[in-house]
Amino acid sequence: MINLLLANGTIHTFDSTHPRAHALAFANGRVAAFDDDALAARTPRTETIDLRGRLVLPGLTDHHIHFTQYAMSAARVQLEGARSLDEAVARVAARVARAKPGEWIFGSGWNHLDWAMPAFPTKTPLDAIAPNNPVVLHRKDGHSVWVNSAALRAASPPITRDTSDPAGGVIERDASGEPTGLLRENAINLLGDQPSFGAPDIAEDAVLDAIRHAHQLGLTGIHNVEGANALRAFQNLRARDQLTLRVAHTIPADHLEHALALGLRGGWGDEWLRLVGVKLFADGSLGSQTAWMLEPFEHRPGNCGVAARSLEEIERIVRAAAHADFMVATHAIGDRANREVLNVYEKLRGEGIGATFRIEHAQHLHPADLPRLGALGVIASMQPIHATSDYQMADEFLGARARYAYAFKSLLSTGARLVFGSDCPVETLDPFVGLHAAVTRERANGEPPGGWYPEEKLSVAEAVRAYIGAPLRVGGLGDAIVLSRDIFTVPPREILATRVEWTIVGGARV
Repeated sequence: MINLLLANGTIHTFDSTHPRAHALAFANGRVAAFDDDALAARTPRTETIDLRGRLVLPGLTDHHIHFTQYAMSAARVQLEGARSLDEAVARVAARVARAKPGEWIFGSGWNHLDWAMPAFPTKTPLDAIAPNNPVVLHRKDGHSVWVNSAALRAASPPITRDTSDPAGGVIERDASGEPTGLLRENAINLLGDQPSFGAPDIAEDAVLDAIRHAHQLGLTGIHNVEGANALRAFQNLRARDQLTLRVAHTIPADHLEHALALGLRGGWGDEWLRLVGVKLFADGSLGSQTAWMLEPFEHRPGNCGVAARSLEEIERIVRAAAHADFMVATHAIGDRANREVLNVYEKLRGEGIGATFRIEHAQHLHPADLPRLGALGVIASMQPIHATSDYQMADEFLGARARYAYAFKSLLSTGARLVFGSDCPVETLDPFVGLHAAVTRERANGEPPGGWYPEEKLSVAEAVRAYIGAPLRVGGLGDAIVLSRDIFTVPPREILATRVEWTIVGGARV
């Protein structure tokens, strides 16, 4: 029986066999019929929504998100938007004033580039406000942490001038060799398994609140790149039939061996929660100046970034994951990281391995490597909001090389498949902010006028397609959204003002 009918709408299915429709019916969690067939199937018990011409799209998927970190963000000091070092320190001080002696203080979102600082912050101002409480503050990109002396002492073993840099990590030091209070990449792990990194006590009510917010923004699915504790929280919600967001989950590379020993394979789960892939890191980030580059960053001689793992280790992980039918999702920001990951993927393709390979971010590519993603069938998993958020930093650190940063159109034109996400909580969860960035290459304030490297702009349809998990087709998942405006006809800048009026998951309004 048809339980829900959308009538009198402008429906874009993104299915080539039936690209447009004016009516859409749902039954048993699936798409049941379109157009006149949908209207004819209506019964007196069918809930009918008169769309009055509104636009309907398939439900949107965020293909790269740290969802429970976002859900738990209220428990951390929020440093996003702090415009100076003093403002950031004041926010931390307010939390320290409420803390118990010795309690760890966690925060995230700081960006020293917003403070017009030429160098990264040090432990000194944190020591002044928190001499006894360990303070751990993640940079906006998550690839550097700013800590105080109490946190360095509380690490096990303590981090001192005699502590060696770990492979793929950097302990920043002053001229005398003392740690400055900045840890980058794998050096963060020296702090141990503190709640900020593992979140062992994820509040499931907070996750449910975050799911409701995701639905309000038109999201019906996510690809979550977190660890065991997040997976446990989603399993608990699924067991109680409370999971209304479709979750494709990855396994951290360091846990792959345990997963394989248990006999797990890619695709385990159901249409609400599935294990789909393995996430690993090839390098760091642009903002932390740890992206692995072919040439040094501009005005930073000798700094070509950080390789997070050896190439031998990357190949071993990719091979093991592929043989177990796991998608391989490798974080690569710098042009060398992207090249080396593509080399590994190409080697395995040459051996006949047909696994799904993705590059997470694929931010900065050498032009010679652009065609390789399409040729090798590698998915570019990108976050459009990074392009507009980071463009000034990219210009500063990369110079002319920034021409092929966030190269959405170039990748698409060479045959690569794009999938888009947010990297939330690094950036906003709102997919319409990402759509606006992909289509305009401008910030909300219109900067830079005309868009940053405007030749890389996408059409609205191209950008929407990168956010769609599955098209609307008869028998397919009953996930759709109804929008307040037709984003295909309004001026591109007005995409930001779009609101989601209804979100439908499994044929039911959520």
